[in-house]
Amino acid sequence: MTAQAPLALVTGGHRRLGARIAMHLARAGYALAIHGRHDAEPHRFLSECLAETGVRWHGFVVDFLTPGAAEGLMPAVTDHFGRAPDLLVNSASLFGESELANVSAGQLADYHQVNTVAPVLLTQAFAAAARPDGAGASIVNILDQRLAQPHGDQLAYTLGKAGLEAFTRIAARTLAPAIRVNAVSPGLTLATYDYTPEQLERLASHAPLGVLPTPEAVGEAVLYLARAESVTGQTIIVDGGAHMRSYARDFLHLET
Repeated sequence: MTAQAPLALVTGGHRRLGARIAMHLARAGYALAIHGRHDAEPHRFLSECLAETGVRWHGFVVDFLTPGAAEGLMPAVTDHFGRAPDLLVNSASLFGESELANVSAGQLADYHQVNTVAPVLLTQAFAAAARPDGAGASIVNILDQRLAQPHGDQLAYTLGKAGLEAFTRIAARTLAPAIRVNAVSPGLTLATYDYTPEQLERLASHAPLGVLPTPEAVGEAVLYLARAESVTGQTIIVDGGAHMRSYARDFLHLET
């Protein structure tokens, strides 16, 4: 009898870095529950990968800013697939500009809700789900390399991710030995159109390794932690070594 494919829930998994992570998991044989905020239609490259690999998948649309929405995602995934996920990747995040001089209470609440509260509630539901005895379960939270040496740009976002960083360690201790909880902290990986090629080249030169991380490298780190049976409470920083240096501002505002 063929073993059942492991099932991963990837929040924010339909686009950008979340989709790259989902693609990496699909190629490793995972069935996928793909979450999106407004839609869950996979980006073209992910859609092609899903067709190529033939893995089972389904999209789930949930806005974590809607009260009670995060609590409903795990039951919806379990109902659809007939079982709880083996892997939870908390990749969805809210990102935007804010500084101490202008950040509002509403911004702080929204970024905290998406970047910290939703992963906590999903972890709660993930931990409560019934699984066969001896079945390995794992959670990987997606953080940000800036947490090693934070600056003042994107303040509300950074504070939300800092909460998730602390929760990673708390959950790892609380849920052991049944569930392992780890994190990946990417650096500048998928640049937006705000960056010019010349700017990206200069930013890469500032990293100790002289390179910016690739989405594939982030996906490899997630997959490693999903399978690393003796690892919990750890964070892998995938950023070309940039976390070892202090930057006065966000990368977007450097080398302009």
